[in-house]
Amino acid sequence: MKIVDVNAHLHTPYSFSAFDGVCQALDMAAAEGVKVVGINDFYSLDGYKEWSEECGKRHLFPLFNIEFISLNVEDQIAGVRVNDPNNPGRTYLSGKGLKYPVILSGKEAEQLAAVKAESNAQVAKMCEKLNSHLDSIKAGFNISFAEVEQRLTRGSIRERHLAKALRLSIESHISGEAAQLSFYEQVFGGKALKSDIHNAAAVENEIRGNLLKSGGAAFVVEDPKAFLPMETVQRIIEAAGGIPTYPFLADDAKGNFTDFEQDLQKCADTLKKRGFKSCEFITTRNTTEVLEKYAGYLVDEGFTVTFGSEHNTPALEPIKLRTSNCADLSDKLKEINYTGACLVAAHQNGLSTVEEGDALITKTIL
Repeated sequence: MKIVDVNAHLHTPYSFSAFDGVCQALDMAAAEGVKVVGINDFYSLDGYKEWSEECGKRHLFPLFNIEFISLNVEDQIAGVRVNDPNNPGRTYLSGKGLKYPVILSGKEAEQLAAVKAESNAQVAKMCEKLNSHLDSIKAGFNISFAEVEQRLTRGSIRERHLAKALRLSIESHISGEAAQLSFYEQVFGGKALKSDIHNAAAVENEIRGNLLKSGGAAFVVEDPKAFLPMETVQRIIEAAGGIPTYPFLADDAKGNFTDFEQDLQKCADTLKKRGFKSCEFITTRNTTEVLEKYAGYLVDEGFTVTFGSEHNTPALEPIKLRTSNCADLSDKLKEINYTGACLVAAHQNGLSTVEEGDALITKTIL
């Protein structure tokens, strides 16, 4: 089995991402020698057709994935932080290897559409509060939610789109760097912009942190309807032909772990009881040592393990995976990732073994 580079978790503009389009993401993958690529948008299957067609043009193997934010009430009541470090019970989940063409229909399709609509509605409320704040400081302009949806999104609207829209509006309506810096201080309630004003990604992150997160002038508490129960999300993923997958946070910048993940054996046992047989890691969050320990242990426990970069922020980083200290993946991690991708590819295409998945990938990329 020849090991090739895989990135199994990439967001696109069909939710929010650093890329201006699917073609940019896949051009970068091809240039960096990444041969297997997984689309992994929030609440959306809309990008699958474009992903499939553009991968074919570049001899890349496509994986079809999706991401949800779910809620486990048991963990919430117990105060257990799962893979959201700030909100007990809130649990990010991915679905790997969904069927394409899309087969989701009936009740599960309605549930997916409803949670996507609820997520969009929350951002619409944030836009209303942001405009009220802009009016209160006599900014002289507002943010049109309809224009944000039309110009910056492909159906799924995230708070990061509002941050981008505000940055673009400031650049459009206020002339000169000094005046823009003064406006940022005003809109942030007296806090100066810390980032280089020419660093769009950093500026948008500050907008999001100062205005759209808890304590910010445009923050809106999320409605519980925006979070489906974990078991419901698992059923939707399975109805779409996919594999319910648990995304690990693992070690943060200070070497800390969440309550749920700090005891690896207990975590693995609990995931099995909850019906999970697949896990993933966003490698830029973690050290090589922790990745090898956690991913290796989970593979030995029978889990399918894949890695990705996410690209769910404005920062345009490489597609080829690296760890938190910018090191390339070790040979061990590359093998784990490729083997996991072969299993997902086999499942996605109605096969049953790593070897069949490997043959399918090899045939596609040659």
